[in-house]
Amino acid sequence: MNKLAIALLAGLLSTAGTAFAADNAVDPIEVASLSSSAQKTGWLQVLSGGKPVKSEKKIAAVSRAPIARELVAFGENIAPGTIIVDNSERRLYHVLGSGLAMKYAVSVGREGFIWTGSEKVTRKTEWPTWTPPEDMRAREAKKGKILPVSMKGGLDNPLGSRAIYLGSTIYRIHGTNQPSSLGKAQSSGCIRMANEDVEHLYAQVTTGATVIVRD
Repeated sequence: MNKLAIALLAGLLSTAGTAFAADNAVDPIEVASLSSSAQKTGWLQVLSGGKPVKSEKKIAAVSRAPIARELVAFGENIAPGTIIVDNSERRLYHVLGSGLAMKYAVSVGREGFIWTGSEKVTRKTEWPTWTPPEDMRAREAKKGKILPVSMKGGLDNPLGSRAIYLGSTIYRIHGTNQPSSLGKAQSSGCIRMANEDVEHLYAQVTTGATVIVRD
């Protein structure tokens, strides 16, 4: 085989290899988050059990905070990492140190369910399972509302996308599928946050952190 034939064969093989690589290229993977467009066809479909999502507006409504979190001045002498829940203000402060805190809108316990005290973060869970206490199920049954014995994590779960457990109590700081309750006293004692806010807090809070709930 002469040199010209070898050169032509090499050229053909190179062109074929390029075409094969182009035909078999792998699309880049996009990591979805609550705020990404990929969520609409990614984790949303997973959480809905593969069923079509009925309304993107509904998804946004249960994910986004109606009251924006904000970085604020915080002059109290409290250790960084501490979480302060102010019942009367219906706000949660995550103390960052250097005179600053991140402030979030929350829903606190309604009349008869509000509480105060100091606890430690004992556990953190993503997309937690909701197991309503028996007294809650009985209370709601009297109103004609039958609560499940247990509900797996998902968009319709009242605990939202994250839960931060407080001591050995039944109380948690958690997300919600009712963001309209934020800034109000409407919970059964737990501290509700918008899903995007509880995810933001969850990523920064460590097990053992102090949580102070006060009037």
